[in-house]
Amino acid sequence: MTGRETEENGIGRIGDRGWLQRMNTLTARRGEAMRPQIPAGQRIYAIGDIHGRLDLLLPLLAHIRADTGDRLPAETHVVLLGDLVDRGPYSAETVEFAISMLPGFATFHCLMGNHEEAMLRALDPAADRADNQWLKFGGYETLASYGLPVAMLGEELPPADVLRNYVPDRHRQFLERLPDFLHFGDYLFVHAGIRPGKPLAEQESADMRWIRHDFLDHRGDLGAFVVHGHTITAEPDIQNNRLGIDTGAYRTGTLTAVGLEGEHRWFVKSSVIDGEVQTRLVSARAA
Repeated sequence: MTGRETEENGIGRIGDRGWLQRMNTLTARRGEAMRPQIPAGQRIYAIGDIHGRLDLLLPLLAHIRADTGDRLPAETHVVLLGDLVDRGPYSAETVEFAISMLPGFATFHCLMGNHEEAMLRALDPAADRADNQWLKFGGYETLASYGLPVAMLGEELPPADVLRNYVPDRHRQFLERLPDFLHFGDYLFVHAGIRPGKPLAEQESADMRWIRHDFLDHRGDLGAFVVHGHTITAEPDIQNNRLGIDTGAYRTGTLTAVGLEGEHRWFVKSSVIDGEVQTRLVSARAA
């Protein structure tokens, strides 16, 4: 290719300053990792572990509704990353909200978390109850929200038939149907994470609901960019292969969502500040 031909093709004459700048830019871009993408025409919001904090979820959803309304029209989805229940005060109300009262501005998806799994095992008469520690990591608060008298809650988990008198069948059936993961474009949404080195089709539910360090410490390719909850961090945990958004709503008073569109990410938070719940857009730039 001659110098004249390169100029006609918009590249510039070989060796001139403009040509060198453009070549340096192209070389730098080739060295960058490709940002994960949401398919064109879609906008996704993922929300971290709610843990019975319906008081934080409702204003967060109101802010998300306003946020997506301020942007160009798109097919909007909201993904709840599991752990609707336990620890916070409104588990029963949160499940009922997810079943029958979700707003209509988006398509909603709810994933299975380890706390839903533990709750379902407690409600299953055939399950082994010997190693079910549900009461110790949030079950007390959940059963209290369903109206179970505190006097019935001792060291031992009450029988499943007793618990079923308080937890409606429709709540149990809703939780039983929750999927373990969801895919949009280059993104995988899951509660806890995935087992590195395993194809998605071979991932086990136990890992997707419970895994921690083997997943969190892995810095290599996971087959998709993973958005997850389960592990609490003070701020969103942004890594080259994953994004954690569990900011410990039940104990910190902050529930976090991430918005995703194309290659862009931004965060919306709902927090208790001076005794009042306030929401805010944390970052509107690509992360």
